[in-house]
Amino acid sequence: MGQRLRHPEFDEYGLLKDPRDWSPALARELAGEAGIRELSDAHWAFIHSLQDYYREFHVPPPTARICHHLQLAHGCGHDLFATCLNAWRIAGLPDPGEEAKSYLSAE
Repeated sequence: MGQRLRHPEFDEYGLLKDPRDWSPALARELAGEAGIRELSDAHWAFIHSLQDYYREFHVPPPTARICHHLQLAHGCGHDLFATCLNAWRIAGLPDPGEEAKSYLSAE
């Protein structure tokens, strides 16, 4: 089967309604909309770590855990994406719930 022909749909928070619509090209587009000119290797590592953790546990990970795992400075999610919710959006993950969105939006 070929690539999906539909356009991705987003909820009112800018989160993908269907994470299967995510692609690296979409991630770059969403990053640009968030003011991130280019996704570095550190950005991609963080994105893939978010996706892997979510696939396994179905909840957002403690971002400090990802920073530690990637051997980056504490707070690397904020350094890379301004807010962890931006990282969540760019990673193409679904709505994590109100409490998690509040935590992920903190600056």
